[in-house]
Amino acid sequence: MPDRLSALDASFLYMEGSTTPMHVGGVAVFRRPKAGFDYDKLVDLIEQRLSLVPRYRQKVVHVPGRIARPVWVDDPDFDVTYHVRRSALPKPGSDTQLHDLVARLMSRPLDHSRPLWEIYLVEGLAKNQAAVITKTHQAMVDGIASLEIGQVMLDVSPSPRTNVENLWMPQPEPSSLQLVADAVTDIVQRPGELVENVRSAALDTVNTVEKVFHAFGVLASAVRTAATPAPGTPLNVRITSPQRRFAVARTRLDDLRAIRKAHGGTVNDVVLAALSGALRNWLLSRGENVTGSTTIRAMAPLSVREADPDSGNNVSAYLVDLPVGEPNPVVRLHHVSHAMRAHQESGQSVAADALVKVSGFAPPTLHALGARAASSFSRRLFNVIVTNVPGPQVPLYAAGARMTEIFPVVPLARNQALAIGVTSYDGGVYFGLNGDRDAMSDVDVLAAMVEESVEELMGTANGS
Repeated sequence: MPDRLSALDASFLYMEGSTTPMHVGGVAVFRRPKAGFDYDKLVDLIEQRLSLVPRYRQKVVHVPGRIARPVWVDDPDFDVTYHVRRSALPKPGSDTQLHDLVARLMSRPLDHSRPLWEIYLVEGLAKNQAAVITKTHQAMVDGIASLEIGQVMLDVSPSPRTNVENLWMPQPEPSSLQLVADAVTDIVQRPGELVENVRSAALDTVNTVEKVFHAFGVLASAVRTAATPAPGTPLNVRITSPQRRFAVARTRLDDLRAIRKAHGGTVNDVVLAALSGALRNWLLSRGENVTGSTTIRAMAPLSVREADPDSGNNVSAYLVDLPVGEPNPVVRLHHVSHAMRAHQESGQSVAADALVKVSGFAPPTLHALGARAASSFSRRLFNVIVTNVPGPQVPLYAAGARMTEIFPVVPLARNQALAIGVTSYDGGVYFGLNGDRDAMSDVDVLAAMVEESVEELMGTANGS
């Protein structure tokens, strides 16, 4: 019997609309080795690693009549060259041109008749560089053992590890009659799901939110009891187009650690404080009324690494009010640190096992987890999502090419104009800002203000 999508995963298929593509992405920049790094090498690498991510050869098939949730089935026409594509910038390609390409690619929905992922090799970049852009539908992030294709293509050495590639033979695609028969079997075993599945076939926004609230259990309870409506900001607008803008910011992990050492808190507190300063200056640049009490509420799913390497990874998700009305950068940091400590001490945070039970977790997919959570909640509860994923502090390679930078691309939730992903890697900290093309025409200005905000905090650390 084919694997059936969970209720949560299916909800992301139902929620996808013309203005809200439900895929999460990433942009990795590589330095070409002397041996070269081209399309054929990338295709060969992906083909060798596909056995590690069997879901990437499967597509979604709906059950006739929607009497049960869709199922994953092997794609008998799977063609890796359909999913691994190439693009090029006019030499020498600039960062701005790359970011424009990212925005255009992320604006396009994935083909639901095929496995729900794409990878693009972007050639023509300056300084002998190439970029790899990944897109993966959130419905695929469905278990603790799930791996993202961008994760399995990377190695810790310039010499790629060898994989024993087993000959893949697709299982026959089930007929409509078999799909119905399997669904009836499931209904007999779990009769309550019939009502849920019929309702899912005609979900509106409210029902979708309630459905996923129920799936998240503890998290929903915490939000309902602890959260008040988020303040009104230019970040919450009606999105009328799938078109996006993308911009990035860069800083050094040592700088954030120096700020933390000087003023206390955590590196994540420093990240949120820097974003608070940037959002403050961005609001002022737009002529918005900013008072001492002005806040922007961020939804911040966090990765928590335990000291015990055998203990696995934990996840916590918080709603935190960023103090954008506070003009002093150090006071902003203290406000953020106090708010995060209050969450942890009050029990409002969500236990790691609760989130893992719902959707699974592996470090490279936390951005997808954060996007899933954001898509699940009403826009009245928060203004912006900020996912911060600690990454490896050693260089990684793909087919011998060293990865120099990696930027997350977090999808927009419904009626959210901005999503921010943050990843630390090999001594750097990389911010990816994904914005609605109309509402965030100045997303590049905000990205520059992030770097300025970190510099402002560094000035206070050097002077302390």
